[in-house]
Amino acid sequence: MDLDDQADSVRTREDFVQFLADALADLQNRPEDWENVTLENFLEAWGAWVGSMPGWCKNQGKELPDQPDWNLLAAMVMAARIYE
Repeated sequence: MDLDDQADSVRTREDFVQFLADALADLQNRPEDWENVTLENFLEAWGAWVGSMPGWCKNQGKELPDQPDWNLLAAMVMAARIYE
C-alpha cells in the first residue's frame, strides 16, 4: 500500500502511529517526493494548510470538523509534505 492509500485508511491512533513511521521511512527513502523535507518547512506548510482547510473541506464535500480525527491528521501530514 502506498503512503497516500495508507493515509486514507487511517482510522485509529494505532493506524496513525504506523502511518507516521511509514511517512518517516518514505521521507528518508524518497525525499524527492517531498516538497518540505525540513522540519521548519514542514511545520510552516502544515500551518498554512490548516489555515486553508475550510476550502479543502468544501472541495471534498465535507464540513469543517470541530475536532480532527486520526484520518484528518493523516491528511494534514500528507498535505504538509507537499504544500507550498
